[in-house]
Amino acid sequence: MRLDRLALGLTRLTARWTPSAFAIACLLTLVTLVAGVTLGEASLPEVIRSWGDGFWALLRFGMQMCLIVFCGYMVAVAAPVRAALRWLARRPRSPRQAVVAMALVAMAIAWLHWGLGLIASAVMVGFVAAEQPRADYRLLVAVSYFGLGATWHAGPSGSVPLLLATPNNFLVKGGVFDQLIGIDRTIGMPFNIGFVTVVVTALALLAALLHPRDEDVVSIDRAVADELAAYEPPDRPASPTPAQRVDHSPLINLALGAAGIAWLVLRFTREGFTLDLDRVNFIFLIAAVLLHWRPASLTRAAREGSAHLHGIVLQFPLYAGMFGIIKGTKLASKLTAAFVSLSSRRTFPLVTFWYSGLLNYFVPSGGSKWAIEAPYLLRAGAKLGVPVEKTAMAYAYGDMSTNLIQPFWAIPLLSVAKLEFKDILGYEVLAFLLYSIISSVALAFFY
Repeated sequence: MRLDRLALGLTRLTARWTPSAFAIACLLTLVTLVAGVTLGEASLPEVIRSWGDGFWALLRFGMQMCLIVFCGYMVAVAAPVRAALRWLARRPRSPRQAVVAMALVAMAIAWLHWGLGLIASAVMVGFVAAEQPRADYRLLVAVSYFGLGATWHAGPSGSVPLLLATPNNFLVKGGVFDQLIGIDRTIGMPFNIGFVTVVVTALALLAALLHPRDEDVVSIDRAVADELAAYEPPDRPASPTPAQRVDHSPLINLALGAAGIAWLVLRFTREGFTLDLDRVNFIFLIAAVLLHWRPASLTRAAREGSAHLHGIVLQFPLYAGMFGIIKGTKLASKLTAAFVSLSSRRTFPLVTFWYSGLLNYFVPSGGSKWAIEAPYLLRAGAKLGVPVEKTAMAYAYGDMSTNLIQPFWAIPLLSVAKLEFKDILGYEVLAFLLYSIISSVALAFFY
């Protein structure tokens, strides 16, 4: 079967049979309720009680995830960042170079901060398409999505490694593990750095090889390219009122930004350079304040950025309820025993990778999905002698993988790009296969 036909078939199958993310969360809740009564050996009232008691267990974590997206959006649309992206878009001298540059920038930004990468990649696609109109537009959009499928969960904003380093997180409170794990043992370990380097290099080479011949290139109108990169801060009124003078004065942002920088310096001086979810969000919030310069610009960006938060707000309580059932019944111990029986110390990271990737296709949210899986994956790893950080990173690598063939996180990009997922899925399938081969070999032989 030709790859493009396979890609189209997969897209049709997904569109026909995969419901909305919220509907999936509801269905998984029902499955977990039934599993709690059967495998978990609890009565229905006990399961319902565990579900309700756990419903708000992820409030803090959910807010942290909202801030990742929210702050990332505000930074991405700030004038200095847009200027930097425009400068980068002007560096390539050929369509093939443009595609490779787009892939590298997308993966680098998503590694740094996935919320920033989600928006900044879309902005840069517009700049690159305008500068290199003979670069294939479908491929540009496809490679701009590589970061969400290959680097984000291995970087400084990765949900799982940062959660492990965050004090009083829900896993520590739930007794899943008893000590914090710094980022030096997860995203900072030599294996992770080497793994990301190999993946980025391989996918950049793939991007170069995928560019079609000139006669097969699909281009877009300049107006569509401009819309991808569009964001305009509010203009200062010609005759501002006293209130408007305040809203358009940089003094407030500068003062708040200076206070934020001072706090970070004091913290890092006293405790060393350590990151957790709260500190990453603090850094990017202060960055957004300073980059937007004026309250009016920051407020507009915040208003637009909040439109991307509905999925987290709606779904996280349901996943917290599932976490409550798993913790409050014998489900965790049963699932732990199943993974122990299917794995060895050597194979467990690889099994975790593929299991995480498979579940991510149906639950495309690394943070909320981790709430379901962590209680039994971490315990199974501990029984097999696999350190918590190794289980967590194997999970993170797998969680990213199927983002490449799942349209959920591509929806904001595709809606602005005026493409359908089927238009880029063929490229994403190839990237998924390459990434999965590299990951499987790395976890099986070098982890």
